[in-house]
Formats: sequence, C-alpha cells, structure tokens
Amino acid sequence: MKLTRILLPVDFSEQGDGAAQQAGELARHFDAELILLHVNPIMVPALTSSREFSGPIDTGWITALEAQTRRDLDRYHQADLTGARVVKIALTGDPAGSIVEFAHRGKTDLIVMPTHGYGPFRKLLLGSVVAKVLHDADVPVWTGAHLQRSSRSMWRRINRVLCAIDLRSAEAPLLWARDFASEFKAEIVIVHAVDELEEPTDLAASSASQARKQIRCLQGKLSMAGEVLIEKGDAVQVVVAAANRRNADLVVIGRSPQDTALGRLRPNAYSIIRNAPSPVVSV
Repeated sequence: MKLTRILLPVDFSEQGDGAAQQAGELARHFDAELILLHVNPIMVPALTSSREFSGPIDTGWITALEAQTRRDLDRYHQADLTGARVVKIALTGDPAGSIVEFAHRGKTDLIVMPTHGYGPFRKLLLGSVVAKVLHDADVPVWTGAHLQRSSRSMWRRINRVLCAIDLRSAEAPLLWARDFASEFKAEIVIVHAVDELEEPTDLAASSASQARKQIRCLQGKLSMAGEVLIEKGDAVQVVVAAANRRNADLVVIGRSPQDTALGRLRPNAYSIIRNAPSPVVSV
C-alpha cells in the first residue's frame, strides 16, 4: 500500500486531537503529504446567488479570515506533526461539501477525522459533517470515536486488522485491508454475519456454508490469507464482538459503490463506527 496524500480536516476542537496524532503517524510512516484543511463554516449568498446582487462584492473579510486560519494551522499540533510533510489550506463555505470536493479534486488517498460524538451520547450520534463526508466521499475515510483520545505510538501495535464484509460489495474493503495489513505485517480476520433464524434449519447451515465458499473464492482471487469468521446474528453485534474478541487494532468496512435508498453507507456501518473498539476505515 502507498498513501501519498492524507487529508486531515481540522476544526480546532479537542475531539480532533487523536485524529491529528494518527494522521501524523500515518503521514510519517508512508512519507505522505499531510493536508490540514479548515473550512470556515460561513455561507456567502452573494457568491452563490450573484444574480440577486448588483455592484462589486467586498470579500476582503473572507481573505482576512482565511489568513488568520492559516496562522492558526501553523500552530496546530506542531509536536504531533513533526517530521511530516504538512500543507495548510483554509477555505470558506460548507464544511462537508468543501472537504469532499477538496478530497476528490486533490486525489486524496485517505481522509482522517473523528466522529465528534460527545460524552454519554457518543454511541448515539455521529457529527453531521463526518456523516456527510462518509456518505459522499469516494475516498476511504478513517474515523471512530477513539480518535478523540490520544493515540500516540499506535503504529507500534498494529497487529490485527478485522475486515467486515457484505458479500454484495466485498472486494474494495478486502483489498484495502489486505494491503494495509501487509504494510504492517498484521494478521487479517474476515468477518461476515448471516441472518439468525428462530429455529435452526438446514437452510441456515447452507447459508453460512455458501458464504464461506464465496469468501474463500474472493480470497483466492485477491491472493489474500486470513481467518474467516461466519457468525449468525445482528451484523453490528457480530462485527463489534469479533473486533473485541480478536483485539482488532483497525476495522475495515465497505460502502456501497453507488447511492441507494439507504445511502452509500448503510445504517449498519454507522453503528459499527460508533461502537467499534478501534478506529474504522470505510472504503
């Protein structure tokens, strides 16, 4: 795996401290360019609906605001980002839309950002910005409630990567998990949940057996090893329990390759991100 450009959206909150530390570790390990991006969340109607206005538009205050933001970024987590090739960008507009647009235009390989859940509500909420980024970005997003805590020296203990797959769109997360685990010489655990019927039947056993065969075929196609767990029950509970049981240092999940009625990131994915014991990468 080669990460060349990592995007770290910055809002200067304490919840972003762990994300800054992990992004710095990633950037140093891969010798990647680390882009600190802060978007001043101010909508400017004159710039988006210019036909309704006449005469010159004074945007000098935007220039001054972005200049101040760049000065703040110069001081942001200097110790954690020492040794990384850091670029600082200040924009003004819709935060989520600006992050996604910048990531796509700049050919970013990874976005790192926290969930921004707070206190006892951490397991109930994802911040609106990260939720929109997860839904709209074509770029892998590294997130999780644990990014709100210090993660210094995390890369000395990447021993196990758990990849949770839906067989309808399994190749992308499997490839990403394979390449990332290979980079750190970590083990891979592949987990898939099948429906648990009220009464044990031959159909349930057949479903699990068929899923295992499909996963083995995918492993052969992608030239990847790894333990395979096929477990019955709720997908979120199965994945989170497996991550806890196997002491996963990272969980990799997939997104739908296109918009569906439920969005590109399925509801199960949000719950996994909120409850996983480690950071989660949605691919």
